[in-house]
Amino acid sequence: MNKEILVDANAFNTRVAVVEDGTPVELYVEQEGSERLVGNIYLGKVQNVLPGMQAAFVDIGLEKNAFLYAGDVFTPGDAYDELEKIPETRKIGDMLKPGQSVVVQVAKDPIGTKGARVTTHLTLAGRSLVLMPTVEYIGVSRRIEKEEERQRLRKLIKELKPEGMGVIVRTASEGRTKDAFKEELESLKLLYGDIQKKAKTLKAPKLLHEEQSLLFRTVRDLLMRDVDRLFVNDRDAYNELCSIASVMAPKLNKVWLKSGGYLIIDRAEALTVIDVNTGKYVGKDNLEKTITSTNCEAATEIALQLRLRDIGGIVIIDFIDMEKESNRQLVLQTLKNAMHDDHTRSHVFGFTRLGLVELTRKKTGRSIGDTLKVTCPCCEGEGKVLAPHTVFNKLRKQALQILKSSNIRRMYIEVHPDVKAAMEGLFKKNGTLFPEVENVSFFVRANENLHPEKYVVRPLPDKKVAEAKRLCTVLH
Repeated sequence: MNKEILVDANAFNTRVAVVEDGTPVELYVEQEGSERLVGNIYLGKVQNVLPGMQAAFVDIGLEKNAFLYAGDVFTPGDAYDELEKIPETRKIGDMLKPGQSVVVQVAKDPIGTKGARVTTHLTLAGRSLVLMPTVEYIGVSRRIEKEEERQRLRKLIKELKPEGMGVIVRTASEGRTKDAFKEELESLKLLYGDIQKKAKTLKAPKLLHEEQSLLFRTVRDLLMRDVDRLFVNDRDAYNELCSIASVMAPKLNKVWLKSGGYLIIDRAEALTVIDVNTGKYVGKDNLEKTITSTNCEAATEIALQLRLRDIGGIVIIDFIDMEKESNRQLVLQTLKNAMHDDHTRSHVFGFTRLGLVELTRKKTGRSIGDTLKVTCPCCEGEGKVLAPHTVFNKLRKQALQILKSSNIRRMYIEVHPDVKAAMEGLFKKNGTLFPEVENVSFFVRANENLHPEKYVVRPLPDKKVAEAKRLCTVLH
């Protein structure tokens, strides 16, 4: 299989796609002002303890209080294998009190009306190891399949593991030496020590540790031996990737700069429903064979779409009805096989009495759709439009294309007020919106009658400059 990583980066937006044999299978987006919170560690303050829910709400400095379930409250030395039994043996009121400070890590991003879900079980990820300072555990990635190598890694970590802490061996650990593990463990222990010091001296709520950028995580989590090439279209991002790779993955530092049937996927807050249709595909033989073929093709595509869109939680699939049990099992096995390479934990339960397939996929944060979009002010939440930062990134590319093909020194940009506010915020923070060009003035005008996703980008003629100065904000 040919595997590539494509990186589209600029000062305001980073997109990373994992492509297998020409098909995108994973997509990650990080925009200025909408960075993900998963992995961040905070010193929080307990606001409410709810014995009936076995949970507490914790102020970590965000708009909404975070949710801390009893099963996510651990004490040093707890055995990782016994964590699920904590709610049965301990009460939330005995572990937490209102006003108490507690160190927590974000496990799930805020979604919709729900605040972030947090845990006191901290995990600090390196390239080859994950340190779990609050529990006793040794684990080896399931993607390391050779039993001999698994045993070798387990033995090495057992010798190095700090007392009272846990360590997970990641896929990138395959073939690594004891000295390499020792060096990485020391680095992660120092990081944890720094977090502990901050927690003792700072006042809650406070951010203690921020998860790394998408570029950093790309090298740490995605750049493995099975990746053939990585393409990036930005010189600064290229230099940053090279710098990160030289430290974290020197052996993988191979980067070049280079600028019929159908599915309906319907997402709700509680679950995702996928409907399979034959569309224009009519087959060649009998109806049952046509339906089974369509369902098998759909099963493979569904696994890809779940991974690509990072859809988590409960998923219900309405395949086209099949008469034979053997065909249903064939479709089910096709789905399971297709989801085997998904590194996000999932479980396919099978067909229900209504002929629907149930599966679950671990939900850790916002999906790609949630990242790129905000609730639409035009339809009061019935649908979604692109977020202001996303609209700016679209118009930014269009403006650069115009500038590259001409000698224009003035550009007129007309946008929705929310997009203009986002542009001004980015300009204030970064000092520029178009670092690729010099000596160009951008006349930006807000138009509340414009749809939030619509905009106007065009050269500004000399005869219109005086009027533009009255009506527009000039950004350079």
